[in-house]
Amino acid sequence: MTASTKQRVVVGLSGGVDSAVTAHLLKQQGHEVVGIFMKNWEDDDDSEYCSSNIDFVDAAAVADVIGIEIEHVNFAADYKDRVFAEFLREYQAGRTPNPDVLCNAEIKFKAFLDHALRLGAERIATGHYARVRQNPQTQLFELLKGLDPSKDQSYFLHRLNQAQLSKTLFPVGELHKTEVRRIAAEIGLPNAKKKDSTGICFIGERPFREFLNRYISHEPGPILNERGRRLGRHVGLSFYTLGQRQGLGIGGVKDKGAPCENPAAAERPRGAGDHAPWYVARKDLERNALIVVQGHDHPWLLSHGLQAQDVSWVAGHAPAPGSYAAKTRYRQQDAPCQLAEASGGFALQFPEAQWAVTPGQSAVLYDGEVCLGGGVIGSAQPLA
Repeated sequence: MTASTKQRVVVGLSGGVDSAVTAHLLKQQGHEVVGIFMKNWEDDDDSEYCSSNIDFVDAAAVADVIGIEIEHVNFAADYKDRVFAEFLREYQAGRTPNPDVLCNAEIKFKAFLDHALRLGAERIATGHYARVRQNPQTQLFELLKGLDPSKDQSYFLHRLNQAQLSKTLFPVGELHKTEVRRIAAEIGLPNAKKKDSTGICFIGERPFREFLNRYISHEPGPILNERGRRLGRHVGLSFYTLGQRQGLGIGGVKDKGAPCENPAAAERPRGAGDHAPWYVARKDLERNALIVVQGHDHPWLLSHGLQAQDVSWVAGHAPAPGSYAAKTRYRQQDAPCQLAEASGGFALQFPEAQWAVTPGQSAVLYDGEVCLGGGVIGSAQPLA
């Protein structure tokens, strides 16, 4: 590496193995590497679920092994204003937001990037499984899927723009997770075997309903089937999401003697269907009712189309209408779709019906391995 290509790179060290190996790889490439630990949450941070102190100790130990400086930076105020407030607004409106998407756009690649640039950084780097390349024809920066298909995180990064991508490196996006863990063990990183975090970015591993209960007012109401028959009682519409099966508190046959919200509704035929699992299909905000249906492939759970707003395109402009692929949730295979313009955003039509398309989640568009951007799902078109 020549002196001209050696850069000052600030790495977001989370305490996890991916960001640790990111810092190591960049140092191996000859860059001047500085680590920053971002503290994004302060409420009840001494609890068993979300102690950033433990993660900081791990991050500091990693920095010591690699031989780099580390700085502890508190972004908690920014996080509450830019991410958490919006998160609560969406839940109170009956939608299911994705705070990790907002955290990346507003904190990790905005507040963190600004701080790194103030420190004289030329680039920032994180442990995300994604890639960036500059298109030689257009000179635009493109966001690509990570090479490990089981770990690709481009879905969560789809709101990044040209200015952010031009300053960002994703070294582990070129690797599979098994290789990342092998490198960590080989160089003696203390967190080489640390398990992956699966919690929401600021909540950690705590029980989600217990957490949300502290911040959102909730009014219990009826759980109804599609014919209006009352099956039970929900604890507050904000605590449920479309397609949810667990935690409903209703069994397969518990509705036989239950009172009916709609006395004119016809008696539902009884039989083997009584034992099929229930899924959340709709939220009736006017009646404060949770509507559930039986069977994974019930028509109310399937959609051939959606509309999205609050759109963000990586290139800075919308792709041409036409055939692409999309994800309407993170753990989903790319689904072929048709993109069209729509008022305030875009519309997608799917030849194969998509399951539990959820308002508040992100619809993210792909052209092969290139992530084009996306928007927040406003509405879906169920089959029935």
